[in-house]
Order: sequence, then C-alpha cells, then structure tokens
Amino acid sequence: MRSLFHFAFNVTDLDTARHFYGGVLGCVEGRSTATWVDFDFFGHQLSLHLGTPFPTANTGHVGDHLVPMPHFGLVLAQPDWQTLAQRLKDAGTVFVLEPQLRFAGQPGEQWTMFFLDPFGNPIEIKGFASLDTVYAT
Repeated sequence: MRSLFHFAFNVTDLDTARHFYGGVLGCVEGRSTATWVDFDFFGHQLSLHLGTPFPTANTGHVGDHLVPMPHFGLVLAQPDWQTLAQRLKDAGTVFVLEPQLRFAGQPGEQWTMFFLDPFGNPIEIKGFASLDTVYAT
C-alpha cells in the first residue's frame, strides 16, 4: 500500500511560513485560504494553520544529545539529504543539531540534522545510504 503522510500544525504568520517552507526548503505550495496553506513536503502534505505552535522541550535522547520533542521530519536518500543540508546552511539556518553522521558502521547508520522553523516547530531530516536500511536492527 502506498500512502502519503498528512500533518497539520500551527504557525503564526503565513507569509513567513511561505518564505521558509517554500523558499528555504523548496516545498511547492498547494491550496490555501486566509487562515492556512498546504505544502508538498517532499511528497507528503503539510497543512500550516494560523494559531499557537505546539510547545516543545529538549527531552529526546539521541546519542549524547537532547533534541526537541515532539518533532517531525522525513527520511531522504543520502545524496538528497546532503543537498538539503547545504541549502539550509546557505540560507543561514541555525541548527539545533548540526548535520552529522550517527551510528557509523552500525545497522541504521544515518545522517541527521535538527532545526526549527521560524515558529519554533522542530524538524529532523535523516539521510540514509539506502532507504532499505531505515528499520535495520
């Protein structure tokens, strides 16, 4: 079964959201009204609604780091991950967790990075040499 993921969350300004999700991340804008806008988030649907963003706290243990919870993100093939990491660096993104390799040489070896959107919503992007190893144990 092939499916698309849909995630709806709050932002405080749609123009700022358009700049970040459309301009910085390169997501294509879909339908919108005066109170929400949809984006194609690398093949998945994000619906950004005007409102108060959800609260987060750095309580997720990832290796030696604490990362914001809850968070959302996606898994990319490693070359696409590298391209996006460079795009974010070029845009001056401040990273919660700088782009880096974790679990090197282990099952599930992956590149990861954490950053916040302009509203404080945490995003994690992972990169794998092979998407067949995403669930490797």
